[in-house]
Amino acid sequence: MRTSLWTAIMGMTLGISAASTAETTIPPTFPEFVAPGNEAELQSLRRLFWLHYPGSGPKATLWDEWLPNPSLWPAVEEQSDTFRQEWRTALSERILDSDGYLATHQHSSIAHQLGWPFPFWRQGRDTWGWHFSLKGYSPMWTGTEERTQEGWTLANAQDKGIAGEAWNIELTAPDASVTTPPIPNANAFESPFIQFRWKAKGLGSANPYLEWATQDAPDFSPQRRMYFAPIESNEFVYAMIPMHQHPAWKGAFNRLRIRFDNSTSGAHVGIQALFTQFDTRHTINASNFIRGCAKYFSWTKDLAFLRQNINRMRTALRYDLTEFRTQKEGVVHAPWIGHEGRSGVVLDAEGKKTILPGEGIGGNYWDLLPFGGKDAYATVQHYDAVRWMAQVERAIAAHPEWNIPVGALAFDPADLERHADRVKRTGNRLFWNRETGRFVAAIDDDGKTHDYGFTFLNLEAVHYGFATEAHARSILSWINGDRIVKSDISQGADIYHWRFGPRSTTKRNLDYYAFVWSGPETIPWGDQVQDGGAVLGFSYHDLMARLNVLGPDNAAARLKKIAAWFDETVAAGGYRKYYDGSRPGTMQGSGTPGGLGLDMEFFESALVPQVLVDGFLGLRPTPEGFAIKPNLPSDWPELTVTRIRIADGVWRIRAMHDAIELTLESVAGAADFPIVITWPQKTWTLAQPAASEASVLTACAPGSATIPIQQPLTITLARKKD
Repeated sequence: MRTSLWTAIMGMTLGISAASTAETTIPPTFPEFVAPGNEAELQSLRRLFWLHYPGSGPKATLWDEWLPNPSLWPAVEEQSDTFRQEWRTALSERILDSDGYLATHQHSSIAHQLGWPFPFWRQGRDTWGWHFSLKGYSPMWTGTEERTQEGWTLANAQDKGIAGEAWNIELTAPDASVTTPPIPNANAFESPFIQFRWKAKGLGSANPYLEWATQDAPDFSPQRRMYFAPIESNEFVYAMIPMHQHPAWKGAFNRLRIRFDNSTSGAHVGIQALFTQFDTRHTINASNFIRGCAKYFSWTKDLAFLRQNINRMRTALRYDLTEFRTQKEGVVHAPWIGHEGRSGVVLDAEGKKTILPGEGIGGNYWDLLPFGGKDAYATVQHYDAVRWMAQVERAIAAHPEWNIPVGALAFDPADLERHADRVKRTGNRLFWNRETGRFVAAIDDDGKTHDYGFTFLNLEAVHYGFATEAHARSILSWINGDRIVKSDISQGADIYHWRFGPRSTTKRNLDYYAFVWSGPETIPWGDQVQDGGAVLGFSYHDLMARLNVLGPDNAAARLKKIAAWFDETVAAGGYRKYYDGSRPGTMQGSGTPGGLGLDMEFFESALVPQVLVDGFLGLRPTPEGFAIKPNLPSDWPELTVTRIRIADGVWRIRAMHDAIELTLESVAGAADFPIVITWPQKTWTLAQPAASEASVLTACAPGSATIPIQQPLTITLARKKD
């Protein structure tokens, strides 16, 4: 997933320190997990949850799918309201550009400002850039240096010198321009965007544009021109000019010119930088944003938030349907330069390595892996997002009193469900590797598939319901060690070499990487999270997949092993003391690469205990309320989870093999928001309520009841007899 450069910047930018498991005091308002006979392991999981819970608030868009659940349901005094407000603000302020692309919101860099912070131009081969100021950036993060204006030429403008982080220019006559020095060895493929960092006052209604010259066409021309938006700002604006959209942007270029199109004199311009950039945008952002918004609303019932963001959600989904050709092809097929799914590192039959600059750029969490072309990972995420969007649209249609916009951007939920079904059929056909019995990462634009035993991809496909039943069973038989894939280096029990979860991959990967990660053979197998290592948080998908395919007993046995491992780390004084070199395993974070993702930037570690809520308890928030479907291990007589916050109510839910008790213990505020509780109609039935309960229950469709969140009560469900 990560490079040492990335982890160093994450540690500095986000201020995340290495987690210590030995010094935490759990507050009394933190939820409890209670299962008689299993007290020790559930208490361990509660400690694990508390360790990672403080870091489960909003981060980059990357985590919008994973972190809302662990941060929003616990009714922790004070922190619960804080997390709600943080999520409301973060999701509402996610940047949606004019095309409908949803920004990544990672830390600042000199890469694409709405994308991932690398690769940046100095990591390419035939790229170019000029920075008059790099204030605030670490030299290791830019790979370049500040430069003067030497070699640049001005027309109808006067050089005012470099000051205030900019080269300052006064436009002294109409049609002013600035031209770069000669540019050696720059090509369009490695430069799908040109970024212009500038500020300006007095340009009025100008229409600035960038022109380029080539060796064969040394004069600037209207045929080689891209306009960009004018500004009137004392602050720097980062214009990302999409050169790849111009049909003439091909081959090499050797000069650039900015013409300001000013009609009068007297304007002032400050230029901070002009440089080429790779397309580092992510293909999964819309899917994450949609699910993050849907989950936030489902936990909080914040109608004002939904009203504010529903058309942003719809726009993001329409972008995915068109930009990634999912509506046309039935799978995500990335059209972006460098995202064709090809590797940037190629080995021939003799093992000779060739680096292909600009190829294999990542598009998701696994930022060193290409995952482009026809992209299985992005397709799985898209499938789940579409199903969430269908739920939201159906709830909006059922509740006109919510007064949520239903105009031209709205989707028909039935159409979305049909689209999701098509994506599942098409994806299971295209991405399934019959030889290995699992999904491949991608089909690149040359038609080549890539399969290194990506356990995270396959387990998420099972968890999200993307995999067919037959494919799900094949995947679990491989990961569980019941079936051996002969081409894998890790087989059987070794897949769980790291104990807390499966290896991320089961086959050594030396040649499927972004071009910036060109020496994977120099790092031993298992010492990189994307090559035989493991990430703690994704044990959640493993547990959920096991529960759904192999049953709750199997999942509980695996959970018990995770708890035992965690207890050992606590006894050692924390993850980093446990993996201090005295045993196998190198941890990533704190500025170093490694094979194990546990703390630091691995915020998704908070996911693991969610299997108790999402899986064994079977609690799922819905846009209208919540659903309950317990799935208890045979030797657990019951499971109780306390302090579950839904809307403004705090619940205690106790699931037994023959009954479910849903107790609304307290209500915050005076809100009277009716919520719908649903359960499997074939398995459970509403027990005869007490008089005090019956007065607030409203009859709904079979398998559901509606209650207002306004007073404490208990609802009991009884298992139907065969």
